[in-house]
Amino acid sequence: MSKDRRTFSREFKIKVIEAYRSGQTAVELSRQFELHPNVIYEWDRQYRKDPEHAFGTQRQTSDPSRAYEERIAELERMVGRLALENDFLKKTLAIAKSISSKDNPGNMKP
Repeated sequence: MSKDRRTFSREFKIKVIEAYRSGQTAVELSRQFELHPNVIYEWDRQYRKDPEHAFGTQRQTSDPSRAYEERIAELERMVGRLALENDFLKKTLAIAKSISSKDNPGNMKP
């Protein structure tokens, strides 16, 4: 199963960059924060280039209704995925019950 794309706040990115610049290696930080080292290198490059405007979010300048639409679409995908998982588990449970009732026919209640 693939991981969903994660988003990080500007404050978090700066915290990671400050730790990187204080002497911790990118590998250590990548293990600690579950990031790829290349992400840390890229964040550091962006911050060095323009500390004032680094990591500015595009969503802040966009239409707020667009953010709501994206969130609704994300939640609809999640509901669909959970419905599929629920159906699968219900079918699996029914199969398991039918197998166990065939194995122990004397334990069935009237």
